[in-house]
Amino acid sequence: MDLSIDFAGITELMHGAHGEGRSFLFEYEVYSLLSRSGAETPPKSIFLPRGARFSDEELMALPGEKVVLKIVSPNIIHKTEVGGVRIIDKRPEKIRSAVRRMLYEVPENYAGWIDNNREASPPCYRELSGDKLEEAISADLKGILLVQFMPPDSMAFGNELIVGLRHTREFGMVISAGLGGTDAELYAERFRKGQAIVAALTEMNDGHSFFELFKPTIAYKKLTGLTRGQRRVVTNEQLIECFDSFIRMANYYSPSNLESPYVIEELEVNPFAFTDYLMVPLDGMCRFTTQPTVASPRPVEKIGCLLHPEKIGIIGVSSLRRNFGRIILDNILAEGYQQENVVIIREGEKEIGGVSCVASFADLEEPLDLLIVAIAAPQVPGLVEEVTRLGCARSVMLIPGGLGETEESRERAREVIRLIDESHGADGPVFLGANCMGVISRPGRYDTWFIPEEKLPKIREGKYHRAALISQSGAFMLHRSHQCPQLNPAYMISMGNQTDLTLGDMVHYFKDREEVDVIAIYAEGFSDLDGLSFCRAVRQAVCNGKTVIFYKAGRTEEGKAATSGHTASLAGDYMVCENCVHQAGAIVARNFTEFQDLFFLAETLHDKKINGNRLAAISGAGFEAVGMADSIDSDEFHMHLAEFSENTRSRITYLLEEKKLFSLVTLTNPLDITPMADDETHALVAGVVAEDEGVDGIVISLDPLSPVTCTLAGPGAGKYDMNQEEAVRNRIERLVASCEKPVVTVVDGGRLYDPLRDALADRGVPVFPVCDRAVAALSLYMQGRLEVQDLSESGN
Repeated sequence: MDLSIDFAGITELMHGAHGEGRSFLFEYEVYSLLSRSGAETPPKSIFLPRGARFSDEELMALPGEKVVLKIVSPNIIHKTEVGGVRIIDKRPEKIRSAVRRMLYEVPENYAGWIDNNREASPPCYRELSGDKLEEAISADLKGILLVQFMPPDSMAFGNELIVGLRHTREFGMVISAGLGGTDAELYAERFRKGQAIVAALTEMNDGHSFFELFKPTIAYKKLTGLTRGQRRVVTNEQLIECFDSFIRMANYYSPSNLESPYVIEELEVNPFAFTDYLMVPLDGMCRFTTQPTVASPRPVEKIGCLLHPEKIGIIGVSSLRRNFGRIILDNILAEGYQQENVVIIREGEKEIGGVSCVASFADLEEPLDLLIVAIAAPQVPGLVEEVTRLGCARSVMLIPGGLGETEESRERAREVIRLIDESHGADGPVFLGANCMGVISRPGRYDTWFIPEEKLPKIREGKYHRAALISQSGAFMLHRSHQCPQLNPAYMISMGNQTDLTLGDMVHYFKDREEVDVIAIYAEGFSDLDGLSFCRAVRQAVCNGKTVIFYKAGRTEEGKAATSGHTASLAGDYMVCENCVHQAGAIVARNFTEFQDLFFLAETLHDKKINGNRLAAISGAGFEAVGMADSIDSDEFHMHLAEFSENTRSRITYLLEEKKLFSLVTLTNPLDITPMADDETHALVAGVVAEDEGVDGIVISLDPLSPVTCTLAGPGAGKYDMNQEEAVRNRIERLVASCEKPVVTVVDGGRLYDPLRDALADRGVPVFPVCDRAVAALSLYMQGRLEVQDLSESGN
């Protein structure tokens, strides 16, 4: 798209404001910015400075029979609520009267609003009241903006558009668009997710791709006449041009572009109205800052030393008691790491538990690949200084807490961060943690979790999945691995406080690793701009054929403040995070259970082909058939029930007739094969359905309580023994192994059937305790895979 943006002119506007000590543009300056942006032309306007006198000719200079008057103040965002916007006849005496009235009435109205909304008011007014508050508000009024009145084509609901940019701490520049006007925040709260407003990273989009994200919104449907009683008021090309202009400005005035002296913190038009196929900005705001300083890049390549160390050192191991350091040592050796490749840093000891000791870091013969720090937090700054000065480690794992989690420890954490940042400029190590539970690296043959074996027995040998679990919370990872031992990824990494290494760094490392197919991440928060780095890595990972599963904690609504009604609050932190990570290619889980379900599906179904979103459901229980049908659609996914081909219907009919069940079964999808369907029937029907080209995925319930299925284990199983060669367990295992399509099973029953569920999971067969959970998880997983395929095909 050939847009000519006058970046020099826009920068000059910011220079002028900055020279006056302002970090924002007044509304008339925003209109000037928009006129230089290459997109739609804003309405004509005249600024009337407070106290200045204007001739009749000057007041009548704008076209039209009416004119809009707007109060100009650095501290009043919502002008309408305080009487700061008025439409009057364009007559000199009317304009003068309205200007005088507004300069007195607006401070009174705004003071009343502040009295009822103290927390949402500007900080400069919060401690004031009465006459002093009104006087302060009045003193800040700069004048009145006279704006050309351009009546919209329609006053109907949904015929105004909000478009904005926001510099977020985690994700950098984000664009948002959706239903605009004074009720914009109400729309964002009340409409279903993704209907009122959509947000995206500007770095990963252009006008065309963001337009495709915008098309499903109600705003697009209303503006383009796709709803009853509406007519189109804007072209697709205008919207694309507008979005492209905003995105290009965002990417230029971004912390990623060091050539720009400024960063746009927020730029918003709310609303754009529409007059005769013109996009008319009726209000605008812009805040900006100067470019921040850039820290030295982290040597992410040293993560390889962290995860596959040839030499490990530990400090903090007790010779007298089983402290955290001693438990870590025991677990490292229990995982199979060679004792002679471990060294303990402890003065006054020659060896502990058969592992040799050295008195200090200076006594090490060579740099360590990994140093594990299990000492008290107050000692950490001095240790970091010594380790980085001596260059005695390539990677460091900081186990202790007390480094940034509390107000009292934040100064200590800042000192550690300063030392680490300085070391990166001199080829220093990477640091994992602080406040981390450590790492289990099956390929690296070590385990640094400080949980005793008695509390958490582990399967030290055998196969593991080609997956990595990266968690900001060690406890989350601990509990998931204990509840779901079948997850069993190759790597489990506790990130802790992200004092140095970040979530984005870890995904960047794994995005190219051949030994990993699945990356699962539990996040609580991102470091500065690491959300952007994370999304870049996710996009590269999925384009490399990997599956990324993501859960973000902290989903509660942001506190409402003075920016309510602007894109900063409409596109709140969690919404921005969810949108950006999903658009990058990750499958986003909504809760803990869904996270572990998706993780296990990703591990077991990675090599299966996903050709579409047509699902087949099979059960011997009528309630399950209904429940499966009810679970194929939600805000997050949209599946379809497959239509069986005539060949499939004929083959199923033959099977059911052979089993004398045909008269009891209606050939529909979901398919209820009745409780009288035995093990063979379950497997054969599933096999026939799997061969149907119109079916993309299968959910089958194994009906464990049926009187004719072999689903029990143990001495009393008798004829229901699930370990028989032709029992449903073995039949389904063979089907799942041979089928190119995803097959998910359901075993809905009590603890009596845990052995069947465990046996299936141990053999890599996805199994769920209830059917609706199975359908929802498989649907979300399949849709995620399909979206990644679309990304790859589009080349984005």
